[in-house]
Amino acid sequence: MRRAPHENVATVLVEPGVLADLELTLMALDLRLWPVRTAPIVEDGPRQEFQVRRRLLVAQRGAWDLAQTWTPVWIGFGPSWHHDGDPLPWAAHVALWRSLEAYADHVRFHKRLGGVQRLPLPADIDV
Repeated sequence: MRRAPHENVATVLVEPGVLADLELTLMALDLRLWPVRTAPIVEDGPRQEFQVRRRLLVAQRGAWDLAQTWTPVWIGFGPSWHHDGDPLPWAAHVALWRSLEAYADHVRFHKRLGGVQRLPLPADIDV
């Protein structure tokens, strides 16, 4: 059985006040930030946002309680990081983790990637 096409993403809780600044920082590195609530692959944004946030908070057993109102986001890798179907290069991971560590007081994350359905590029989205 083949796995459905997916995209590697980091799931991160972000303090809402720094969301725009973090997104700009990541864009410069060809990293894409998608708030779970408004991601084009999500059918019920508010519900998915609640579930992702709750799963992250509960897993930390109180250590991340300050992030109860923070925005869950997925951060994926733009085309410059992908090369002919090769695995994601380690440099991509390093760029992501260093960027997030620069915002350490305003983000909560684990250094691991998960998979979500492919997120379309902005040019692919019908408005």
